[in-house]
Amino acid sequence: MTSDPGQLRLLAMIDRHGSLAGAAHTLGVTPAAVTQQVARAERDWNAPLVVRGPRGASLTAAGALLAEHGRVVDEQTEQAGERLAALLGRLSLRLRVGAFLAAALHLLPPALTALRHRYPNADVSVEDLLSDRGVERVTTGELDVAVIASWALAPEPPANITVHTLLRDPMVIVLPDDHPLVTGSPDGTPLRLEQLRDESWVTILAGHAAREQLDRAATDAGFTPRIRFQTASYDLAQALVGTGYGVALVSRLALTRVSGTTHRPLADPALHRDLHAVTRSDTTLTPLADVFRTLLLDVATDLQGAWSSPG
Repeated sequence: MTSDPGQLRLLAMIDRHGSLAGAAHTLGVTPAAVTQQVARAERDWNAPLVVRGPRGASLTAAGALLAEHGRVVDEQTEQAGERLAALLGRLSLRLRVGAFLAAALHLLPPALTALRHRYPNADVSVEDLLSDRGVERVTTGELDVAVIASWALAPEPPANITVHTLLRDPMVIVLPDDHPLVTGSPDGTPLRLEQLRDESWVTILAGHAAREQLDRAATDAGFTPRIRFQTASYDLAQALVGTGYGVALVSRLALTRVSGTTHRPLADPALHRDLHAVTRSDTTLTPLADVFRTLLLDVATDLQGAWSSPG
């Protein structure tokens, strides 16, 4: 026997209104369509369900039994619509952001401030994120926006995910401020990597994309870095450079200007990393993701302009 929730709801509407025309009006169909649906329901349930009379329509005992279940279907349908509307309302003001440390410190705050002024009721959360987890976390729906970095090729996301490039972040050399390459040249003088072949290095841990970038560039320059310290943190790397124990390759965005250090552009080779915002391709349910991505791009453009300005 066929069980069609739509037929149960139809019988509940007929019982409520006492006529096929009343049920048709509520359901948004013609009386002829309701007549056809009743005939089909009686065939499917193999029982007479509706009695038509000069004053309208009433239900048989079988029809009344099914209509009881139809009222439950109708109530559940209404509740589902109300709950969905509430959910969509919450989602429209929800924003879950993940970002790696340097982006969280330098890109997110201005963008979050602008977002708060535009949408004071926005429900925003921010968490630390490893760049290599960003696409996955957005794909699984745990985050609405992930700000990540790439040192070589941009990540290739699934079909329903989009990677938006925000900023090209140049790599710079951080040195002790009394280093001969600093005191012997004007401020801002670019360095060639081969000039640092005899230095001790503070590097990112082996296996990380940033470390692989340095290793490749050093090999191309004809030397293997003499590594004194390894760390997962650009902040710690710069602090160690401040003690005078070595030099470090650090992204421009991650500069902390630790006391006792300075930095120089890297001219040959000119290394960089790229920063991206990862979102779902369809942000209909989470429109703040698109708004925030645009704000991040505005901040990134301002940063790029500041880096390009003299001084």
